[in-house]
Parts: sequence; structure tokens; C-alpha cells
Amino acid sequence: MTKFVALLRGINVGGNKMVKMDDLKKWFAALGFKNVKTILATGNVLFESTDDDEAVLGKKIADKLKAELGHEVGTQIRSIEEIQKLADRNPFKKIKVTPETRLYITFLPEKPKNKLKIPYASPEKDFRILEVTRREICSVVELRDGLVWRQEQYDCFH
Repeated sequence: MTKFVALLRGINVGGNKMVKMDDLKKWFAALGFKNVKTILATGNVLFESTDDDEAVLGKKIADKLKAELGHEVGTQIRSIEEIQKLADRNPFKKIKVTPETRLYITFLPEKPKNKLKIPYASPEKDFRILEVTRREICSVVELRDGLVWRQEQYDCFH
């Protein structure tokens, strides 16, 4: 058995597309997964499977969620081993964290096509991309003057 996390996009965000964690657990168990656990109300699910093909698992879960919810849910699968390696690598180890600092890891369904020079910093130096791999982007936002992060800063990858 391999341990995985399913990262589900667009559910339980801002009170929209709410899904009960008990329902998620039930649906994952119905797919034959073992030791299914949900993480608070995030929509992320820990589970074990005898199948270790992440693409097959992701499609199986996405199909089940679409059947149950009536709409598509972005689904990415990562092994717990991969998540542990990311944590051990600690891409934020050189960042001085303050109350205004936000650290983000964006999990990607595919390798980004843009060839942005890394590390990248916005002209205002309040948004930085520290690392881009084929599976994630590690970025830092520094809130300034009570302003929230602007989406256009992140659009450099689109």
C-alpha cells in the first residue's frame, strides 16, 4: 500500500461548492481506498492504495467526484513520500518570516511552459518565486501597507 494525498481544487473555498468531509471519506472508501482521512474542511484527503499510478488514481477520483457532485473538481495526487521530500528540501529556509509574510506552494498538474528566470521578484519586490519544478511553484508574498496580494503578480506563469 502506498500513502497519498489528493489535493482537490475549488471545493470548500469561501463558502462555495461545500462538500462534507464525511461524504468525501465515503466516496474515497467506495473507490477501494484504505485508511481514508480528510484534513479539516480543506477538501484534501489522505488515503492508501495498492495502485501507485498517480494519473490513474487522479482520474478515478475526479470521475467519482463529478458523478457525486455534478461538476468537475480539479484533482492532483501526490505520494506522501513526495510531500515529505518537499518538506525536507525546505524551499523557504532562507526566508525571514514576519507577520506580513505569506509562503505558498502551488501544486501543478503539469510542468509550466514559461521560462521565467528564477528566482523571480516583482518590480515592487513584494512577490517572489523561489523555485519552480515540474510539480510545484514555491513563492513568497510580502503584504505591504495592509494591501493584499494582487493576482496580476502571479499571472507571469500564464
